[in-house]
Amino acid sequence: MRIWDIDPGYLNRQSLLGEHRELHAIFVVLTRNRKGYAAHPETRRWKDHLAALAKRHDLLVAEMRLRGYKHHSPLPAIPGDTIWPKTFINPPHAQFAILREKYRGKQPGRIPLPSSARQLWAQHKYSVLARDPRLYQIIGPWLAGKDDGIRFRALAKILVRTLRLAPPAGRLQNGLEHMWGYVSHLSGRSGEAGQSPQLLLQLTRELAAAGNISYLLASTALGEIGAWLLDNSPS
Repeated sequence: MRIWDIDPGYLNRQSLLGEHRELHAIFVVLTRNRKGYAAHPETRRWKDHLAALAKRHDLLVAEMRLRGYKHHSPLPAIPGDTIWPKTFINPPHAQFAILREKYRGKQPGRIPLPSSARQLWAQHKYSVLARDPRLYQIIGPWLAGKDDGIRFRALAKILVRTLRLAPPAGRLQNGLEHMWGYVSHLSGRSGEAGQSPQLLLQLTRELAAAGNISYLLASTALGEIGAWLLDNSPS
């Protein structure tokens, strides 16, 4: 059993749907006191983090829908704060290495597995901008130095922890408008930047695909932002 910590966009179809099934299995074990897999390290890791497990489910579903897969198995609402596990079965940088070996000669995920810290950063830029503009400004210059394994390991962990934060509405809109800037010329329309985040994300996805904008198609934000939009909807 495995619940990955890196963005679901890196998972291929088999891994994405497989994690979804295993997450449901873990959820049942934890909420119905089932004995099966109760002692598994992955199950124990999520024991006191059901709200976070539900959010990981949201992230998987957002990625599934981005790829055109249907979803018919929602989880019940989990009250309380979303507190993520502090531990990893494998640290984030190692998860990329595991997938690289696992996918050798097989179908990759939506997002190419990064070969450098700079590529990893390019794939996460808009997700970070939607949460922490100051961190966004810091990471670029930090990566201007030697792009080595130490930076990759540190950055992978920083990004996993950052993407677990709920993006504030204003910053989320800012991140989406930056993404929109890459595809707005393809829309044939103007003034979309003032629209709802739901509409901006939908249009950006459609135009990035239609225009084959590889930079955006390999962005974590294209998928994961969708999992947070309900949390930012006006009440």
